[in-house]
Amino acid sequence: MALDHLRALRIFVKVIDEGSFAGASRALDMTTSSITRSVADLEEHLGSRLINRTTRSLSLTEVGATYLERVRPLLDDLDEADAQAAAATGEVRGRLRVASTTSFLASNLTRLLPVFQARHPLVSVQLNAIRPGIEPDESADVTILVHRGPDPLDGHFVARLLAHTEVILCASPAYLAARGRPSTPEELLQHEVLVPDLPFVERVTRFRPADGGDTVLVEARAARTTSAHPELLVMAARDGLGIAGALSFEVARDLERGTLERVLPDWDIGTLQVYAAMPSRKHLPARTRRFIEFLLEQLGGQPVDPWLAGTITPPRGAGPA
Repeated sequence: MALDHLRALRIFVKVIDEGSFAGASRALDMTTSSITRSVADLEEHLGSRLINRTTRSLSLTEVGATYLERVRPLLDDLDEADAQAAAATGEVRGRLRVASTTSFLASNLTRLLPVFQARHPLVSVQLNAIRPGIEPDESADVTILVHRGPDPLDGHFVARLLAHTEVILCASPAYLAARGRPSTPEELLQHEVLVPDLPFVERVTRFRPADGGDTVLVEARAARTTSAHPELLVMAARDGLGIAGALSFEVARDLERGTLERVLPDWDIGTLQVYAAMPSRKHLPARTRRFIEFLLEQLGGQPVDPWLAGTITPPRGAGPA
């Protein structure tokens, strides 16, 4: 395979990953015209159009989708071969693609990445935000999934449990000072409880005493502030507009800093599982294995909540290993 052809393949894949020619040009530090010309030359070489272009968006043609499906694994295998050849130096290198929800990436991964990259300075990391779900991103090396339900995550992929995350209630100290701190779930009826305005979100919450006992059901009354976006309700809670529900990893920094305070800490609401999911390849790239090992080290790899336990604050091992 000629080097120019290989370069064209990488550019084609990058255009699709970035969603635009301009995005690929920024990621590859090339001019947009060079990116466009490279893809056009590849299409001319193949005798088929790979990408449908409009003024607002790009989409793969049927031929392009099939071609991408075949080309991406080849490039991944080539990158891994390069990495294995370079492994004789003892250094892990290459590009690592990590996908998760925006909330997990922003509240956790960006906080941990400086530690990982200090240990492995030759590894570059591409972060991709995805919608919540139970299937890994096919274009990612590692997808962090947050799974609700008692059964382990299962599918045509490899998944490692990283941690549990608790659903908790929180509010600003100013709000609680003005309105009082609830001591029982029933007292929430006297408060502004910020519940996402979504059709699948129930207003009835089940509370279980942490030390055992009967479950208490509470139906929150309509608050004066509503939103369909849970992250906005957490922001509203920071500003004193009420009590919001959140996953522990989303508000761990707020609890540390005192901008939010946990409400009803002696009552359990729900537990979710955090997994690292990978393609079911027999041989994982060394950089992927190191990253999984790093996540297990930092998050514990156990069915406990490290954010409430404070075991990942501050990040450990900030320096070369």
